Parts: sequence; structure tokens; C-alpha cells
Amino acid sequence: MISLNRFYAIAQKEFIHIVRDWRSLFLALAIPMVLILLFGYALTLDLKNVPTIVLDRSGSPQSRRLLSLFDGSPYFSITRFCYDYREIEDALDRGRAMLAIVIPGDFSRKLLSGKNVKIQVLADGSDANSARLALGYVKSLAMIYSEKIQAERVSLAGKDSVATPVRLNFRAMYNPDLRSQNTIIPGILAVVMVVIAAMLTSVTVAREWETGSMEQLISTPVRVPELVLGKVGPYFIIGMVDVAIAVFMGRWLFEVPLRGNAGLLFAVAAIFLTGALFFGMLLSIVLKTQVLANQMAILGSYLPTLLLSGFVFAIENMPHPIQILTYIVPARYFIALLRGIYLKGIGLETLWLNVLLLTLYALIMVILANRKMRLSLE
Repeated sequence: MISLNRFYAIAQKEFIHIVRDWRSLFLALAIPMVLILLFGYALTLDLKNVPTIVLDRSGSPQSRRLLSLFDGSPYFSITRFCYDYREIEDALDRGRAMLAIVIPGDFSRKLLSGKNVKIQVLADGSDANSARLALGYVKSLAMIYSEKIQAERVSLAGKDSVATPVRLNFRAMYNPDLRSQNTIIPGILAVVMVVIAAMLTSVTVAREWETGSMEQLISTPVRVPELVLGKVGPYFIIGMVDVAIAVFMGRWLFEVPLRGNAGLLFAVAAIFLTGALFFGMLLSIVLKTQVLANQMAILGSYLPTLLLSGFVFAIENMPHPIQILTYIVPARYFIALLRGIYLKGIGLETLWLNVLLLTLYALIMVILANRKMRLSLE
């Protein structure tokens, strides 16, 4: 049976440690804000104002009309007009342009005579993802221009507009504007929580062994569950405060919608935080040195959360063996829960399996931490 008095005494002792080490406490509260600002502003999958140079060998009203589509688009920024390929190569080499558009000299003649005409688009492929996005935007603008030309040809021929046999009606569910912040900000919650757990709880028990105060704790009537829970308790409170900070900044700074139940969001965050804290505690118990425990916590929690959870990189695009490996990363389920609650507004009727797996992970970490602490004290 756990004694509430002994549990409270351990929690109070740990809280005093936190308050005395004010720099760690400051970092624990400041890191979420720094991460959200960095990821929210710097890590964006949107592509706008792509620096573009143009080699217009036609110089006709038709070519200027095409270029006006690029100049009026928020995705492109025509920075200069050049006169030969050497200028294009130099601009791409020096990183002054990401895209180059080459319009042939017979562009206007072929267009007015009803023939097909090709333009050349050169992209800097050293940044493959950005180049792929930029070329996709170019294709969309080219399609718009082609449809306008086709409509004018039909009108000049004295015919009614010809109906397109297949028309695609695009609509992005849950994130209509396809804002990358709407998917990144919820994922940052998972990153913030594992960073806090790695930085704080991974050194708690190790610090007691290094300072020699663990022997004093062993000599007291404190039982293992009281010791473990008492040490984790203050950090759990700090972690939930960090969650509240992250949710507040995401909503009011980046205008990320929270369509689901806020209570469910904090409940699943508490489950994930419990697992992350006891994982750090487990490392602290087993390794018994602060530096090694902290490093292993970062390797075992932060990196998998960043790389293998689907936060930054789509799991479906990973090699099959890596996809299988992601099933043991708890942040995979937590990020799926966050996006479901934030963007889709769904609840436990759909997300119950992710909640169950996350709860199972937290229980395993609690049991292992208590068992290892008992063996360590014997």
C-alpha cells in the first residue's frame, strides 16, 4: 500500500531540487516555446516566392501573357530576365535562382497558327523536394494557360465552348488550405514532451547515485513505488504545463484549428507524457550516470520521434523494414491522435486503438521502472 505522506515527501524533495536548479526549470519551460517558434516558422513544407529567371526569346504579347501568370502567382518571383543559357547556369550554380523558364523564339508563331509549342523549365534539383513542388506549380500554371488558349481558339472558330470530357474537382479534407503549420504544430507536442522527459527524468535517480544520497533514501521506510512516483510527479506537472503552452501558442500564434475535444487532447497527452517520463526514469535507474542516461534518452526517444513517427517524413514512403520498426515508436500513435483530434475533430470511437496502444506503452514503462528500481536497491 502506497503511503501518501511518503509519496508527498519524495515529491516535495524533488520539487525543491527543481526549484534550486532554476536554470533547468527555465529550460524546461522555455524549450517548448523555442521549439514551436523554430519548427512553426522554419520547418515549413509550403513553397512560395520561388526565385525564377526567364529567357524569353519570343518577346511577344503571348509570351508576356504566359509570364504574367508566373509573376502574379504567390509561388513564383521573377527576379530577372536573361539573354543566354550561360546566365541561367550561373544563376542556378550560385543559388540565385531555383527555376529558369526558357520560351522559344517561335512561341508566338506556333501558338497563333494552332500548333503545339513547348517551353523549357529548368529546376535546381539539389533540393529535390523543393524542385518537385516548384515543377508541380509550373504544370498547374501551364494547364491554366493552355485552357485559356484552347477556349480562345474555339471562340475564334465561331463555335460554342467545348465541354471538357473529364473535369477534376479538387478538395483537401481537414486542411483545405494545405497549410503545413496545421500538420507540423500538432506533431511538435510529441517532440516537446520527449525532449522534456529526456532532459529531466533521465537524470533524477542517476543524480541520487552520483551524489550519494540514494543510500540515505534506502535507509528510510520509503517504498519503491512511492520513490518512483514521487520523483516523476513534479516533472509530470511541468510537462503538462508545457503541453498547455504548446497548445496555446499553436492556437493563437499559428492559428492552428483545434476541432476536436480539448479534454481528450490533454488526456492522451498525459498518457504519452507518463510513458515518456517513466522511460527516462528507467534509463536513469539502469545507467546510474547523468550524462550517459541523458544521451541515451535523446537517442532512444527524441530521434525516433523526429524521424520514425510520421511527424516529418511520411511512413508510407519509408522502406518496408523501417515501416515495421515504426510500430514500436510510441510517438507514431500519439501523432496520429494529435492530428485526428486537431484537424479531423474525431474522438475515441475512431482513435481508441491508438489510445489503447499508448496506454499499454505507458503501463509497460511504469512496471519496468518500478521493477528495475526494486532490483537496483536490493
